[in-house]
Amino acid sequence: MQNVQRIVIVDFGAQYTQLIARRVREAKVFCEVIPYTSTLEEIRSRECVGIILSGGPASVLDEDAPRIDPGVYELGVPVLGICYGMQLTAYTLGGTVERAAQREYGRVPVTFDTRSPLFAGMKGESIAWMSHTYHVTKAPEGFTSIAHSGNCAFCAMANPEKRIYAVQFHPEVTHSEEGQKVLSNFLYNVCGCTGDWTMSAFIENAVAAIRAQVGPQGKVLLGLSGGVDSSVAAALISRAIGERLTCVYVDHGFMRKNETESVREVFTKQFPVNLVIVDAKDRFLGKLSGVSDPETKRKLIGGEFVYCFADEANRLQGIEFLAQGTIYPDVIESGSVKGSAVIKSHHNVGGLPADVKAKFTGGLVEPIRMLFKDEVRKVGEELGMPRDMVWRQPFPGPGLAIRIMGDITEDKLETVRESDAILREEVALAGLDRDINQYFTVLTNTRTVGVMGDERTHDFVLAIRAVTTDDFMTVDWARLPYELLAKVSARIVNEVPRVNRVVYDITTKPPATVEWE
Repeated sequence: MQNVQRIVIVDFGAQYTQLIARRVREAKVFCEVIPYTSTLEEIRSRECVGIILSGGPASVLDEDAPRIDPGVYELGVPVLGICYGMQLTAYTLGGTVERAAQREYGRVPVTFDTRSPLFAGMKGESIAWMSHTYHVTKAPEGFTSIAHSGNCAFCAMANPEKRIYAVQFHPEVTHSEEGQKVLSNFLYNVCGCTGDWTMSAFIENAVAAIRAQVGPQGKVLLGLSGGVDSSVAAALISRAIGERLTCVYVDHGFMRKNETESVREVFTKQFPVNLVIVDAKDRFLGKLSGVSDPETKRKLIGGEFVYCFADEANRLQGIEFLAQGTIYPDVIESGSVKGSAVIKSHHNVGGLPADVKAKFTGGLVEPIRMLFKDEVRKVGEELGMPRDMVWRQPFPGPGLAIRIMGDITEDKLETVRESDAILREEVALAGLDRDINQYFTVLTNTRTVGVMGDERTHDFVLAIRAVTTDDFMTVDWARLPYELLAKVSARIVNEVPRVNRVVYDITTKPPATVEWE
């Protein structure tokens, strides 16, 4: 990002690191996440106005614990340490960190010194989210405690002269009642930020970055699913390089009802681009014949997608780059961030297979890789994209294949496709399609006994999943009206073959994921 103030977030492997970034951006300040292995010179070269040290799973007392160059504290730039970042700050600057006699996890009442610029305008006491086994028992020279709890004398510490602050709790999570205020105070009261980052600024910089990466003659092939992420990526790249972008939509046979027709309508009439539609139904169904394991399904589909794109690149000729609508939850759940587990194995966020990489010599173009879903939608609105496209619910790359438990057959695809269409139709008729962030049906691999027309049946259980969320990192199950659920259930059992029972999934994420596979 050029010509905007920048905050650097140093990542020590915390699960909340990108949530810190999201909160900073919500405060209209641009930020960049870098690994803790970055050198002092790399940090200095970013010309940031502030540095945030993230939490992390390690203990600073471990011999191989992640460290940072002590020179970070001498750059003359404000520093905020969070959780592990606080303990590291204390340890590095001569304080004492010890194992707590009583660990603190969850919601904890904390008393704040509101005279500190970090806590200005806050209540004297409020709830903060704690998650630590170790804590600071002696602050470094020049530091004082500016917050405490019943079990922790140093819930926060500060050296105002050097503008170094640290908090033991997590201000980035909504469970901390005034957490966003803490971050905003650091950004505006301590770092002197002016709030100059907007979606229009992001677009301007993203377009410039695409042009710099692709060059004046480079050609890009984008894997277009028709979902909001790949669509917004297409719009950004199209703005950057125009006709040198070709969008390839691969119909793998696992699409929702009328999905391909809808994509053709939008991208040839409403928002025209160079569009190629590939009918690969037989190719994918053959590849997945008899495959039941969900991870195998995901990997086969993800890999086959890339090979479809490579085949189209060969046919089109001159294509150097492959573009994807990757967003940050994809990155985290694909295990590409230190400390994160692999949840979505079908994403190609880690790079291309070696034999395919040779065909896309320029590599990957991922212009929205560091954005959350709600931010992607804001970019789409700013670009003037059709509202229906921007606000449509997400649809996974593997499509209905991961909404069918067990092996995939044409009959099962018909069942889940028709039931999904009924659910979407009834949710829209109820006026709830903008209130629920994602909703779909899942064909389980469980059969139960039923009675239909005085006859005994032994057919599938079908599940409905509907969730609400801002960023898809955490979700809650949607409280659909009973009347709506009753109507959907009745229609599915009456109109869709091979289903005699409908259930509703009321599990949050975590512990569950949004999708079932």
